[in-house]
Amino acid sequence: MRDIEEMGVLCHELLELLADEIWTGFITDSITALAETVLARITKLGWSQQQELPQQVIECLREANKHLPDWPRVSVALAWSLFNRFRESLSTDDCDEAMAVLDKIIASRAPEHGLIPNSNEELALMLITTLAVIRSNIYGNPEYLEEGIHRMRTLLGAVSRDHPHRHTITTGLAHLLETRFQVFGVTEGLQEARSSSSGVFGLETFRNRSASLARPNAIKSPPMSAVEESQHVDALLAIDCITDIADIEEAIKYCRTLATSSHPSDLFTPLPAVALVTFLLRAFQHTHKIEYLNELIAALRDVPRMSGARHPRFIIARQLISSLSDRLRLLHNRDDYDEIMQLFQIAVNDSHARVPDRFQLSCEWASWTRYSKHPDTPTAYEKAISLLQDSLTFAPTLEVQHSRLVAMRHSYEKLPLDYASYQVHTGRLEQAIETLERGRALLWSEMRGLRTSTDQLREAASSLAEQFVTVNRDLETLTMSVVSGRGVKTNDEVDGHERMDPFGRLVVQQRKLLEERERLISQIQALPRFEGFLKSPQFDTVRSAASHGPVIIINHCEWRSDILILLHDSAPSLIITPHDFYDHANSLRDRLLNARREGLESKQYEDALSSVLKGLYDLVGRPVIQRLCQLNVPEQSRVWLCPTSVFCSLPLHAMGPIPSDDGMKQYFSDLYIPSYTPTLSSLIESRKLGTEIFVKPSILLVAHPDEFMPEAFEEIQIVQAVKTQVTTLMSAKATPTAVLGRLQDHRFAHFVCHGILELGRPFDASFKLFQSKRLTLLDIVRSRLPNAEFAFLSACHTAELTGESLADEALHLSAAMQYCGFRSVVGTMWAMADTDGRDLAGNFYKSVFSGRRQGVPYYARTAKALRDAVKKLRRKRGVTLERWVNFVHYGA
Repeated sequence: MRDIEEMGVLCHELLELLADEIWTGFITDSITALAETVLARITKLGWSQQQELPQQVIECLREANKHLPDWPRVSVALAWSLFNRFRESLSTDDCDEAMAVLDKIIASRAPEHGLIPNSNEELALMLITTLAVIRSNIYGNPEYLEEGIHRMRTLLGAVSRDHPHRHTITTGLAHLLETRFQVFGVTEGLQEARSSSSGVFGLETFRNRSASLARPNAIKSPPMSAVEESQHVDALLAIDCITDIADIEEAIKYCRTLATSSHPSDLFTPLPAVALVTFLLRAFQHTHKIEYLNELIAALRDVPRMSGARHPRFIIARQLISSLSDRLRLLHNRDDYDEIMQLFQIAVNDSHARVPDRFQLSCEWASWTRYSKHPDTPTAYEKAISLLQDSLTFAPTLEVQHSRLVAMRHSYEKLPLDYASYQVHTGRLEQAIETLERGRALLWSEMRGLRTSTDQLREAASSLAEQFVTVNRDLETLTMSVVSGRGVKTNDEVDGHERMDPFGRLVVQQRKLLEERERLISQIQALPRFEGFLKSPQFDTVRSAASHGPVIIINHCEWRSDILILLHDSAPSLIITPHDFYDHANSLRDRLLNARREGLESKQYEDALSSVLKGLYDLVGRPVIQRLCQLNVPEQSRVWLCPTSVFCSLPLHAMGPIPSDDGMKQYFSDLYIPSYTPTLSSLIESRKLGTEIFVKPSILLVAHPDEFMPEAFEEIQIVQAVKTQVTTLMSAKATPTAVLGRLQDHRFAHFVCHGILELGRPFDASFKLFQSKRLTLLDIVRSRLPNAEFAFLSACHTAELTGESLADEALHLSAAMQYCGFRSVVGTMWAMADTDGRDLAGNFYKSVFSGRRQGVPYYARTAKALRDAVKKLRRKRGVTLERWVNFVHYGA
């Protein structure tokens, strides 16, 4: 090493003479000699046993590379030196510089050289792939994973079929694609990679290498050669094949011996140590012997201390938490508990780890602290809630984001409810309401943030506002990209990543846009009066949702469930629920969904619905009505229902019957005028003043009835007869393009068609239009309708949540209409009878367009109009309970 250092110093001095042509040949030879010496050291010692080169050598090679850009050996030596430093310092600057140098070597490859790279090009490909994979393993950034996949595929395409490392490359690619599948659910190329890598390594490979170590003098000094290391790496790759306890115990011995054969600074050293962890875990799971568990914990503690360890520390910490938890349950050792608490705090703050993994672990931390009454409980909850939104945008598109929420639904659905319940328990009602607002309807909140108004910002910083709008528009387009089989239909290319697959390009592009957006947000928040720009809304902001009437928030949580009544001019009012509230609500939801499978017109469903409505009144209706009376909220007031969890799919607006003096059946909607809102922010947004809210609106009537909707024609005629301008798109005119176009110039819309629900695919929910073409939820979300006010969705399932739905995301057509601009929406909780649309529409529009409510915006009249029209429908002979309960009002 000293010789190389001296050569670096001398060569650096010689470079100052490069301008003099007399010295050019001598200097070039000297620089080449330095580069060859560095590369010879690699060849001699192997990649894993390198030590970081002195700074003078790196500076010399960097300077030489500028003056001699066409000398690949100098470039490779520089890249190798930077790689060596990167694996010690983990500096992404070193990694980026090394990859840029290597990319130039790869790009300079002449076509006449053929498909097989020369030695310098192959070394460059190998090194740049290794850099990309190591960075992907160390850092949790999704773009680094995509870079690793891209580089591994490029390398695989460049090496011959009989290349000695081809099987290692194939297995590495399969591993990266497997990781991508686990992170994003992307299946593209996965099966082919699995097939290519299967059978490459087997139990026999492991046994052969294990036997070689058992021979006398198998462990020798100096450390093993690169060829020997490669053979042992092959054996360790057979790890998934080793499941029999006898083989597992043999593997433990092998890994122990192998770990002693490497130098403490070797890159190879952690590999047998990590494999040992895997085998000890399997041994404990097979035998439940505490000896294996103790050694496993000791091994896990040792791995991060190894200087060559580049296995993700988060993964080690998470497994150590799990193993210590097992031992705590067996031995009840307080020291194990204390170490678990320390590890949680370290792991969830590990910025190198993937955000979704940190989020899920932080949820575990919060549960641990709360169960044990640890003082870190609020810290753990706050950490988890702060990671929630970032874990969503970790995925590039709405569809993938939704699938990731489903994959971690246990953590995602519980966290905001649990945290809010904890805050209620500690007397912080306002903070509990803020938490519920932060943790619900994440997808809608994300998309609404991309449409943030910049009117005030333009007055303060017009250029900044324009940049922000542009980035938001690009991000929105990308986020709504269509994914088919988890392969993305996009023609966009990202600079330097033309050969990356479509999903990879999408991820890289999204990360660049997110980084730029965060930079702009920081600049905006630094401006006077914009300190709170796009920050989570505070209580003083969200309480304005109750400016037109109280909002009833129901927090359904296993720890404790509560009902909070949000008021505009006083503190929130808390209704404490009975201990069986949580389980009772679950049983009501299950009873209703199970009965629905028997058919909406069945007696079983009618009986179940009746029972559920009575149960809801006992559980929620009675205490809420009593509290509203105590709060002096008069009957016939507007009230908003903001449910969580299972209550999102229960008909709270129809709770009852309520006992009355005259013996007449009354329900909640007889006493109050109820509407639903998925979040407080969406309700506030729906009330923002428009320019023409007191001018009589025109109606766009979208109709496509078929033979299964014979009564729909009468509904169409009734809407066409409303005393305002009505534009009709019917049959051949009712196409998705035409509908989206005409919605731009109509404030009211009325749909008469089939509503289609797609189980497990909420963005494919749709209205069925001409020639069975679909106007999907995603189509609606993409549209911008600044003048929209009200939509009447006379179609099936437009506000339905199924058992598979993420309840608190409110992913249904009614919510989509709200998101794209409609202030109020009438929807249906399940399938509807076409005759009810006819009866409802006439009374509804008669009420909306009557002259009795002057000074009230037309959209704000729709909740009372629906309530009154439903009351008339319910008095009609033969109308069953499910038919009138079906209709719900969302929004202002």
